Amino acid sequence: MPVATIILLALIAIVLLGSFKTVTQGSVVVTTIFGKFNRILHPGLNFKIPLIERIFKKISIQNRSSEMGFTAVTVDQANVNFTAMLLYGVYNTAEETIKNVAFKFIDERNLMSALVRSVEGSVRAIVATKKQSEVLLLRRDIVLEIKDQLDKTLEEWGYHLIDLQLNDITFDEEVIRSMAKVVASNNLKAAAENEGQALLITKTKAAEAEGNAIKIAAQAEKDAAQLRGQGVALFREEVAKGMSSSAKLMQDANLDASLILFSMWTESVKNFAEHGKGNVIFLDGSTEGMQNTMRQMMAIGQMDLKDQTKKK
Repeated sequence: MPVATIILLALIAIVLLGSFKTVTQGSVVVTTIFGKFNRILHPGLNFKIPLIERIFKKISIQNRSSEMGFTAVTVDQANVNFTAMLLYGVYNTAEETIKNVAFKFIDERNLMSALVRSVEGSVRAIVATKKQSEVLLLRRDIVLEIKDQLDKTLEEWGYHLIDLQLNDITFDEEVIRSMAKVVASNNLKAAAENEGQALLITKTKAAEAEGNAIKIAAQAEKDAAQLRGQGVALFREEVAKGMSSSAKLMQDANLDASLILFSMWTESVKNFAEHGKGNVIFLDGSTEGMQNTMRQMMAIGQMDLKDQTKKK
């Protein structure tokens, strides 16, 4: 076989072998003919037209993530530092979508730059209308609003935003110190209010306890005085009963009732001597003093008898 024929067959074999293209799962390939979009090669073994059909770009249709950090300024001029995680991917494998992905940007680096700037611009536009005290509370609202704003733009590029997470939101050190002072001031104020309330409650309880103690003591004193008065009254009543009975016996025996008083007087002197704590008892021992004492005792006895008669 001539050498020229062998060379020709070898060239044909090389061209045929180069006409087959294997596309891995999770990606597609865009081909062109004379620089113009031709078609999309899907995962698996594909045949392309030899020599004139060229592979323009291999595109991954898997989801991709990117972390970014940027600063936004609130309406009250506070710098807020954001750390975000961006999850995005190709919208679908339709021809128009793949064409947008392949031809909208020169390379992946330019796409990422535009995507990050779009997210940063949306966040800054939202934060610029909020106060620093509102930013932390609006984390979810900010994410939803950014997603709504970017979905249409990313769809024109052939992508869609799957998720955006604001992992960290911090303020400048000066703002943090200011917020710490406010929190400390509020804590001190709350502590002072709590202490004042506790002191008021303590004093109120103490006053109530003191008032109750005074009431209890007064009631006890009243009850004791009443019992003492009742005891004295009962004592006098019993004395009057005894004197009345003794006087009746004396009258039945035709004896002078004044002897009863004399007996009581002598018994009293005897009790003074036996149970008294002093060493000296002063008594008027004269006849006139004795008579005076007897008259007083008789007057007391008559008063007790009259009271006893009234009660009967």
